[in-house]
Amino acid sequence: MAAASEEPGAGSGAAPATGPQAPFEASNDATAVLSGDGTVIGWTRGAEDLLGYPSDEMTGRSAAVLPADAPDPIRTAAIAERCRAGTGWSGLIPLRHRDGRRVDVELRVSASFLIGGRESFLVSGRERKPQWTMRQSVLEGFLTRSPVGMAVMDTDLRYIWLNDTLERLGGVPREERLGHRMSDVLPGLRAERIEEVMRGVVETGVPVNDYEYRGWSWADPHRPHAYSASFFPLVDGDGTVIGVSYLVLDVTDRWNARRLLSLVNEGGARIGSTLDVMRTAQELADFAVPRFADLVFVDLLEPAVSTGDPEAWRSGAPGPESGPLLRRAGMRSVREGCPEAVARIGERVYFAAPAHDLSFLAEGEPVLIPVISPGSRLWDVGRPGRTAKIREFGLHSLICVPMRARDTVLGLTTFLRSQNQVSFAEEDVAPARELVARAAVSLDNARRYTREHTAALTLQHSLLPHTLRGGTALEVASSYLPADAKDGVGGDWFDVIPLSGARVGLVIGDVVGHGIGAAATMGRLRTAVQTLADMDLAPDELLARLDDLVLTLSQEESADQAAAPASTTVLGATCLYAVYDPVTRRCSMARAGHPPPVIVTPDGEVSFPQLPAGPPLGLGGLPFEAMEIELPEGSLLGLYTDGLIAGTDRDVEHGMSRLGRAMARRDLPLDTLCSTTVEQLLPVPQPDDIALLLARTHALSSDQVVSWDVPSEPSAVAGTRARAARQLEAWGLGELAMTTELIVSELVTNAIRYTSGPVRLRLLRQSVLICEVSDSGSTSPRLRHARTTDEGGRGLFLVAQLSRRWGTRYTPHGKIIWAEQNLPED
Repeated sequence: MAAASEEPGAGSGAAPATGPQAPFEASNDATAVLSGDGTVIGWTRGAEDLLGYPSDEMTGRSAAVLPADAPDPIRTAAIAERCRAGTGWSGLIPLRHRDGRRVDVELRVSASFLIGGRESFLVSGRERKPQWTMRQSVLEGFLTRSPVGMAVMDTDLRYIWLNDTLERLGGVPREERLGHRMSDVLPGLRAERIEEVMRGVVETGVPVNDYEYRGWSWADPHRPHAYSASFFPLVDGDGTVIGVSYLVLDVTDRWNARRLLSLVNEGGARIGSTLDVMRTAQELADFAVPRFADLVFVDLLEPAVSTGDPEAWRSGAPGPESGPLLRRAGMRSVREGCPEAVARIGERVYFAAPAHDLSFLAEGEPVLIPVISPGSRLWDVGRPGRTAKIREFGLHSLICVPMRARDTVLGLTTFLRSQNQVSFAEEDVAPARELVARAAVSLDNARRYTREHTAALTLQHSLLPHTLRGGTALEVASSYLPADAKDGVGGDWFDVIPLSGARVGLVIGDVVGHGIGAAATMGRLRTAVQTLADMDLAPDELLARLDDLVLTLSQEESADQAAAPASTTVLGATCLYAVYDPVTRRCSMARAGHPPPVIVTPDGEVSFPQLPAGPPLGLGGLPFEAMEIELPEGSLLGLYTDGLIAGTDRDVEHGMSRLGRAMARRDLPLDTLCSTTVEQLLPVPQPDDIALLLARTHALSSDQVVSWDVPSEPSAVAGTRARAARQLEAWGLGELAMTTELIVSELVTNAIRYTSGPVRLRLLRQSVLICEVSDSGSTSPRLRHARTTDEGGRGLFLVAQLSRRWGTRYTPHGKIIWAEQNLPED
């Protein structure tokens, strides 16, 4: 125990350990085992490295030779007693190295233990290295000359101290800042927002790192700067926040590089969303203003706009009247209405590029004019007044980029600045070139596809319904989204067909394939469905007839393809047909390979009725089955094509679930719900057409429908006619009483005369007055044109003359003859 001469802080030569200390570990530190009388029993390699004494020299020798100072026997005994009590001891002891130099060692002495019945102590230690201390002058020099701007603010966010770098960055002298807030001395820096951040640091004590903001500097007022700042609280000894400090770096170059890269990437995503020449040109202008320029002109050669010969422009020579013909395809300004422009969109623009040379369009590089000279006559070529516009609106900097794609010259794009006082620089040329190059590719694609796509789209739109009539039975809305232009128009179609008895037919279908052939086939099928629906066929029977038609068309197309392989063969189509009756609130529907409808009840419950799928149209020979369901009034019925639910992930079940959730919103008008549903499910153009047809059901109330059983006796006709007249008076339709009596009389008389089963009369007051007579017969009445000498045969002719329209539909138990009359105008 001779080496352990002092307790912490007791006596000379001993000092308590200060500062952070690493834990003692016998495996890393110098370690020795001492007996109770101070003799060294064990000596490790670490002890040899620390003090220079080898193990064979120290083992069995007294440790009294190790302390650098004279040992204190009294203190040594006290430490030994403390260790015997099981407490242990640690402290800083100066020891003497074998070569005579002094070594400060942090020692730790364990509680006593026995080795072979002999009292022992484990002593471990490590050298305490001298800690480097920074002189005040060094610290001040570090803070003052640091390349990072530094400042200290009090809790009122007033400057207390700042270094030279921050003074230089802001351009405001130190004397004008001290004692003032940032918003007082730098009003154009959006200092209020920065002060909000610093105030949050003061209140919460939580630092904020890498807060980026844009501003300007008095040292460089003509160029916007970007800064990155970190804020942290200043805390005193008792943990109270006494201020806030911040570090700031000028990251303008980094910010500009990131901004320009982001600009190009974002432009590539936003420009060229459609294969439309004018739209793509306008997208380029819209995107660049105000992100990159204050004014943008996109001027295209006439062949690029009209899809004519792309090389026709080369025949012209430069000049006000003989140069290549350009058309303004897009422009955008930070000023509303583009008052800086001499020519408007669609007008002719004379070629007056800065180089004023045709080779500039074909082979030239972008031209940068940092400072425009308004006095140059160049700008008045073909358009007097350009110079005046330059002066009036302060157009001061320009980049002009020729537009070329796939060796085709398309035109040129001009970027100008006016309100932005920073002139274009060399670093702006590359993003301008890249933006125009990406737009040029999209423009060239549009130029190549516009003619065919426009023709096909015009045909398709002409074949789709322009108005939908659901009457009082259904409130209907539709949404049609053409396929992405690169895939060509598809064959999606839909229709709403008024039927007899206030019923309404809903149909939606999808022809396989794309292009004009699919659009033409769609038109044929829509016409066929209208014809078959007018025959009042049941949904399953209608699909069977339509299947025969598609099979015939496919056979004709196959024969044509054998003669002309380039023709398009119709492989088939899918279809869903539904008939809704507002009197019974029942809907009968059948489908041919088409997705099932979606139904949303008034309480928000969503379901997809599992109709028998049926084969796609065009296979032939396979049956179709119909299913009938009852719909509560106010139910929402949705018919759609598969492109709406397939989406980009092609997960149909997930798409149906998303469609149900989108349609369950009850707070939107039907038209808005229809459009927002399509936008929500398909925010970007898809490779297939999209059609969605929504119908909200209404029911005829009991006071709008009356019916009577009519005895099969001729004498019952008069009473039935009188009851019908009384009902019309009750409905306020007395003006129609006479004509209705004639129609009822004729229809009931025919039913009694030519059938033997029960007869029933039903009147419906809807948007029209409907008179229906049902019987058990299966023969349809035939309209005759009686001769002047005939005594009969004029009944149905009279019905046809008095009614708006009339007809026959068959039921499972017979037929119904109906006639409609227009209601009198108010």
